Amino acid sequence: MRYSFDVTVGPVGFRIGSASRQPIVSLTALYAGYPRAPIPDFTVRLEPPRPWRRLIRPSVAIKGDHILPEAVPLPLAQGLLAAEMGMNLQVALGERRFLLLHAASVERDGRALILTGESGSGKSTLSALLGASGWRFMGDEFVLIEPATGMAFPFPRPVSLKNESIAALGAILPDDQFGPILKGTPKGDIRHLRPAATAIARMHEPAKPALILFPSFGPAREVRDVAISEAFVRLTQASTNYFALGEPGFVALTRLVTTVPARAIDYPDTATALSLVEDLWRAL
Repeated sequence: MRYSFDVTVGPVGFRIGSASRQPIVSLTALYAGYPRAPIPDFTVRLEPPRPWRRLIRPSVAIKGDHILPEAVPLPLAQGLLAAEMGMNLQVALGERRFLLLHAASVERDGRALILTGESGSGKSTLSALLGASGWRFMGDEFVLIEPATGMAFPFPRPVSLKNESIAALGAILPDDQFGPILKGTPKGDIRHLRPAATAIARMHEPAKPALILFPSFGPAREVRDVAISEAFVRLTQASTNYFALGEPGFVALTRLVTTVPARAIDYPDTATALSLVEDLWRAL
């Protein structure tokens, strides 16, 4: 690749190569302050699907150590999104040191709160708001559980805010924490939020899981206990490598759900969600 960028996020190093300069410029700005990756764990390549797509309707295909053959190329103007998707893909398909949960996490006093749910549940927005409210942001895409210890390791990538969430966070955080607005993506408008400098500086500090939340945005305020069996099933569905890990994955997930309480929360707005989180945290 003609242009490249290396970065370390928590325990994972990436090298992103691109045939075009634009995605690398955007990545360099978005990941300012992150350490570089001298020996990357994963490689992402952004290249035109056909030679002529460099000039006519420029677009990029996501390639790398691990690929999805059916993945559709994105316009070059969305090259930053393609790079982020490529990084997610490498971790989801290639990571074997940790049990991966598709979840967000924040930390306070050495203990981690894990938030997981279906797309649209609000976990990314909620974790970003908590990160702006005194909690340490640990990540919104993956929670990395170390099988040997059960500890949660940070993976504080920039938060991918979508549609209404962009305005909600933009109203309370300075503009220089945000990347460019990417319009017309497959998921609508997207804008990335850079984590606070403290989250980046402490990205190698794990935390002990203390509470698992399954948030759901929309319904009236409600809190429900989640049985161990239900939490286990829902978290296997939220893991991209549970089956690939085999017995260590089973042991790690069993320990997580049997030692950490789980709750489901419904909330009609972010103020209610933040209040619910604080109430549940105080009750631990």
